[in-house]
Amino acid sequence: MTDITEENIYSALRECYDPEVPVDIVSLGLVYGVTIVDDWVGVKMTLTSPGCPASNVISQQVKDRVKKVPGVGDADVRIVWQPEWDASGMSDEAKKKLGVNK
Repeated sequence: MTDITEENIYSALRECYDPEVPVDIVSLGLVYGVTIVDDWVGVKMTLTSPGCPASNVISQQVKDRVKKVPGVGDADVRIVWQPEWDASGMSDEAKKKLGVNK
C-alpha cells in the first residue's frame, strides 16, 4: 500500500478548478483541510459563494481527482460554509491573477 500524504492530496487538489475562475481551489483558499484514515481521504472545503452553480461539478471533480492519488481507496468531499470564504485566504499569485487587492 502506498503511503498517502497531505502533500500528495494537496498536489492533486491543485489540479481542480472552479470552472468560472482560472485559479485552482487550493490557491483560491477553498480547501480548509484534508483528513487521511488508512486509504480514505476526506476533503473539507468551501466555495466562493453558497449559490455557486458549479458546486456539484467542483465537489465531484475533487472526489474523482483525489481517488486517482496512488493508495487512495475512497474519498469524500464536505462543503462547509463556516468560516465563510473571503479573498484573504487566496495565495498572492491568485490575487495577482484575478486582480484582487488584499
